[in-house]
Amino acid sequence: MAVVFSLHLPFMNYPSQLIEEAVNELSKFPGIGKKSAMRMVLFLLKQSENDVNKLGESIIKLRNNIRYCKRCGNVSDHTVCNICANSKRDQHLICVVEDLRDVMAIENTNQFNGTYHILGGLISPVNGVGPDALNIESLIDRIKTENTRELIVAISATMEGDTTVFYLSKKLKDTAVKISTISRGIAIGGELEYADEITLGRSIALRVPYNL
Repeated sequence: MAVVFSLHLPFMNYPSQLIEEAVNELSKFPGIGKKSAMRMVLFLLKQSENDVNKLGESIIKLRNNIRYCKRCGNVSDHTVCNICANSKRDQHLICVVEDLRDVMAIENTNQFNGTYHILGGLISPVNGVGPDALNIESLIDRIKTENTRELIVAISATMEGDTTVFYLSKKLKDTAVKISTISRGIAIGGELEYADEITLGRSIALRVPYNL
C-alpha cells in the first residue's frame, strides 16, 4: 500500500528533537513556513552562543517589559510614549490608526506633527469584532477632556475601515471636534502600511473633512 503525504503539510525528517521544536516555534511567525524556519534554525546554529543568547534575551525582555502608552495605546518604554510626551507636537491634533505599523508608516513621512490613538483593530461584525473590543471609549474620553481640535482618521480604505470611520463619526457627532480622513491617494481596499511614504504623506497633508 502506497503512503501518500499531503502537499499542504510537507514531511520533514529532523536530525534532532531540539531542531524540530525550534522549527515548530519559528514557523508560528506570520509568513514563515517550515522550510524558512529550518533555514533560520540552521543559521542560528552557525552563530556564536553569545549572539544567540542575546537574541533570546532581547525577545524575552520585549515580551516581559514592553509597555503601552496610557494615553494613546502606542508601545513604549514608559507609561507615556515619546510622541505623547513631546511638547513640540500638536497635542490637540489626533491621528486615529488601526495599529502600531500605521504609526510607524506615518512617522516615516515626516508630514504629521500631532499625536496618535491606536484602536487595536477595526470593527468587523463578520469576524466578531465589535466597538467594545477596540480602544474607542478611551479615544472619546481623550477628545472630551483634552479639547481636541481635529481628529484625522487614517484607516485603510476597506469595508471594515469605512465601518469604523462611520461609527466614530456617529459617536462624535455632538462634539465640536473636526473629523477628517486622509485623501484617497491610498487605493481603495489598500492597506495603509504598504503605501509608499510620498503617497501617504500627501494623503495626510491633503486630508479632507469627513461628512456623514
